[in-house]
Amino acid sequence: MTPSSESTSTTTGTATGTGGAERPFPSLSREDARALRAAFVRAGYTADAVLELLGPAAQAALERNEGVPARRRTSRPEVAGRPLTTLARLFLLQLPVPEDDAAAALPLEAAVAGGLVTRRDGWVRAELDVRPYGADDAPADGWYVVGDLDSRLDGTAREVRRDHVLGVGGASATLAQITPRDGVGRALDLGTGGGVQALHLTRHAGAVVATDVLPRALALARLTAALNEVELDLREGSLVEPVAGETFDLVVSNPPFVIGAPEVHTYRDAGLPLDTLCRQLLAEVPPLLAEGGLFVMIGDWVRLRGEQPHERARGWLPTGESFESLLVVRDEEDPAAYVSTWLRDAGEQGASDATERYDRWLAGLEEAGVEAVEFGWFLVRRRGSGPARQVVLDWPHPVEQPAAWWLSDRLDAERWLAERDDPALLQARLRVRDDVVQEQHGEPGAEEPSTIVLRQQRGQRAADSVSTEAAALVGASDGTLPVGALVEAVAQVLEQDPGELRPRLLGELRGLVRCGTLVPVEPG
Repeated sequence: MTPSSESTSTTTGTATGTGGAERPFPSLSREDARALRAAFVRAGYTADAVLELLGPAAQAALERNEGVPARRRTSRPEVAGRPLTTLARLFLLQLPVPEDDAAAALPLEAAVAGGLVTRRDGWVRAELDVRPYGADDAPADGWYVVGDLDSRLDGTAREVRRDHVLGVGGASATLAQITPRDGVGRALDLGTGGGVQALHLTRHAGAVVATDVLPRALALARLTAALNEVELDLREGSLVEPVAGETFDLVVSNPPFVIGAPEVHTYRDAGLPLDTLCRQLLAEVPPLLAEGGLFVMIGDWVRLRGEQPHERARGWLPTGESFESLLVVRDEEDPAAYVSTWLRDAGEQGASDATERYDRWLAGLEEAGVEAVEFGWFLVRRRGSGPARQVVLDWPHPVEQPAAWWLSDRLDAERWLAERDDPALLQARLRVRDDVVQEQHGEPGAEEPSTIVLRQQRGQRAADSVSTEAAALVGASDGTLPVGALVEAVAQVLEQDPGELRPRLLGELRGLVRCGTLVPVEPG
């Protein structure tokens, strides 16, 4: 499971550090935020430029919280002192930079006053992680996302603050990639953290509401919004409380889904028993959806001793009329590996009582009967009418990202199939998707293949073993003839009884439509 769930948060006030001292939340005026962004743009502080500066190997090491290769790359004489180099060392490598270099790279007084950096004895240090974010749907000069500093990059680790706010992480990137980007009226980012999902939503939603339970998270989301000159309706509160009674066309959530941690860090865990949070969200969010609205969430759930795989999460999918749900199961870990992963993510493995924390967390999971922790993607769509549909796809295999298009297609295909009995399917026209290739496997020299596989090169990248008859029908599926006529033609060529062939082929065709290898020509 990828560590990096985002925190929940909101607005102005004071923050308490690990030492307990209160200090104002970071804040920038509109003018100072505009000046800071302009400085970043002048310096070429973009995701692509940072990659070019560091090189692929050092960039990959930095993503593993290993800063030595990047420090070496940014210490080269030919790049030292450049504004881009200064900003990368300051915000990404968490290194002190000379005050003169910092003043040349950004409006230093505004950054100090706003709480982004501190200045002392001729050196400047970052107080926050401010990084370029170059998503596909970002504007031409990219986005900037504000979060709290993570583990040290000097080979040691420090525990992150309990109200830590995550900026750009693996989980936030995953959620962004599985969320459709069709134009919508109102969108909600539930548990916004540093505001990553909210930025994406501003590109295709008329209005964006972003909520979080942590005031510090909302303060950093406000900074993110200011640096990117976007408008967000930021609200403080838990779960759906801040938006009770409202409806949305799209709701996204990367909740603090980590399970069973004794020491609560709000960016990763909600402090609720086991997987209560994801269950609550799947109960409380779907009623907020307008007709045609979609809820997209990622999360963890447990498998207790005696339970079947995915049984628990399947039971949370809405059963009310008009809801259609898709759960894509992506991964699972044993409890010990799970605990180790998240202790490391929060820097707790460096604590003086790290062993005790590990033991306490693992003991709690074992006492609860947890056999494994599973992870997946949830999509719930509200339709005007029709029975509830619930689909669980166990798919830990590599897929194409962004995945939003084929996930949406999967929901559409399930509905299309549910609305058509076999006679209706025989009247339908289908076409094979352009990226599908046929593979044949068998013994060398054999006249006939022992296996025929239809493999998608895009999307889910499904690979289905099919019969010779189904392969022949798929090969002829160009959308011009109905399925019934193709079945008759295949039966004639292969000298088979159409009445016996028809039910076998229709079963295979339904599976191929379901995974997207065959696409209906007529609208749904």
